[in-house]
Amino acid sequence: MDNPLNALDWSLVRAFLAVAEEGSLSAAARALGSSQPTLGRQVREIETALGAELFQRHAKGLTLSDTGHAILPAARAMRAAVGQISLIAAGQDAAPTGTVRITASVIVAHFVLPPILARLRAEEPGIQIDLVATDSSDNLLFREADIAVRMYRPDQLDMVTRHVTDLPIGIFAATRYLDRVGRPETMEEALALDWVGYDRSELLIRGMRDLGLQVDRSFFATRTDDQAGNWQLVRAGCGVGIAQIATGRATPEVEQLFPEMALPSLPVWLTAHEAMRRTPRVARVWDVLAEGLARAVS
Repeated sequence: MDNPLNALDWSLVRAFLAVAEEGSLSAAARALGSSQPTLGRQVREIETALGAELFQRHAKGLTLSDTGHAILPAARAMRAAVGQISLIAAGQDAAPTGTVRITASVIVAHFVLPPILARLRAEEPGIQIDLVATDSSDNLLFREADIAVRMYRPDQLDMVTRHVTDLPIGIFAATRYLDRVGRPETMEEALALDWVGYDRSELLIRGMRDLGLQVDRSFFATRTDDQAGNWQLVRAGCGVGIAQIATGRATPEVEQLFPEMALPSLPVWLTAHEAMRRTPRVARVWDVLAEGLARAVS
């Protein structure tokens, strides 16, 4: 007699996980890039294969049944195993060809990586690049990215990390703004000007307090947590802001204030899954990024 579990392929388990984690067929379909009828059919198929009801249906969506809750950890373990299989298989690539997906902060993706990636494309035409500009942390384990460029050392297991450089930061303001309000000669004069800061993030507040500058959210006249938007506000003349020096140098409309002032640098770490790090295409991109990022501060 055939074992009904033989029909339990990964696509059905993936459908179950998506619905369990998203809470509805429509949300799960969007997450998987599938359709709601397809997800509904797959859920029914896995329930038939297991001979158990995995979800309770109600007007607002689906909730896990007791059986669904019980199998959820095993389903997540299966997802991790499938990811490992994919990583190991990818590690057998023989030539530096194919796609490498890089995730980096918005500012690094906009102002630091483009010339590095242009050089890479000239030297390695067989390697295609997907660049994900985001300030969130993509999961390398599930292949959401192959290489991450991050300003902190990741602590995920099975990851290879390398500290490649430190990006210096400085104080900047638009020339048009300084022409209007005057160029400060002391930090006290600068603090009396308008400043551009973050909205909900306290990262900049903590950094300035570490320098002995006691500021709070109300100190900043214009605020946004969007890194690129923050810099565009400085560039447009909304006030004084803090940014990577590489960003300031690439923006002719701004001037650096107090260039002799030593501010803390931002550490830059490259991170990749250890299995992917060995693939020729990822290894090549890794090396070019490491060299290019080191050059970016020289």
